[in-house]
Amino acid sequence: MASDNNLVAMADRLNLTFCRDHIEEIISETTNSRMNPREILQFVFSREISRREENRIRIGIMAAHFPRKCTLEEFDFSVQPCIDTAVIRELKTLSWAGSGSNILFLGPPGVGKTHLAIGFGLLAVKQGYSVLFKTAEALIKELSEAHEMGKLEQKMQKLAKVKVLIIDELGYCPFSANGSHLLFQLISRRYESKSTVITSNRPVSDWGLILGDTTAATAILDRLLHHCSVLTINGDSYRLLAAKKANLLAKNESLS
Repeated sequence: MASDNNLVAMADRLNLTFCRDHIEEIISETTNSRMNPREILQFVFSREISRREENRIRIGIMAAHFPRKCTLEEFDFSVQPCIDTAVIRELKTLSWAGSGSNILFLGPPGVGKTHLAIGFGLLAVKQGYSVLFKTAEALIKELSEAHEMGKLEQKMQKLAKVKVLIIDELGYCPFSANGSHLLFQLISRRYESKSTVITSNRPVSDWGLILGDTTAATAILDRLLHHCSVLTINGDSYRLLAAKKANLLAKNESLS
């Protein structure tokens, strides 16, 4: 008769991590529930699948390098009534990620553009898509450094493979002409095969100024907007609303 130690060793060898870590629980549960052989196999297999799915999502989130965890469920759409929730529901299907389409979130600082971008990125990870989050400044810096070191092709190939690339805060820092050309190369590599999500505090009509090259900006937008959902958010800043609310509470407390 196999001992628990033998069972643990066998489960470890087969990479059945749930079985390895919960042998006693499995034996107790299946015995107390009087499961038949098929039910036991279903119980074990379902737990192993759940464990592997949890690990896949955890690794995917780590690889995405999100600056913080933001879910779509946490977003308060009542504060931003200009957002068409029907469009959000459609985007939640992730058909855009499957077809290599893009999303642009435009609007002033603090209206929730990054929150939404991360939220959709997190949803994409859970659905099995590879995701990578980069600020525009960090992305251009990495591309420029790779170019200087003669490793641009390797860097481009790596970024071109990511199914959903999130470029945050485009417009906060101006680009050099070389940076704009590098971004154009990347967008061209990803065109119609991989999805790019961009947040920007500037309308697309200003991108020529942001990128320092009107021709490059036009070429980038031509590819981005060909298959793209554009959400412009013109509401109030969440941070300013929170500050006003905190100040109002403070005033009310002082009057009481």
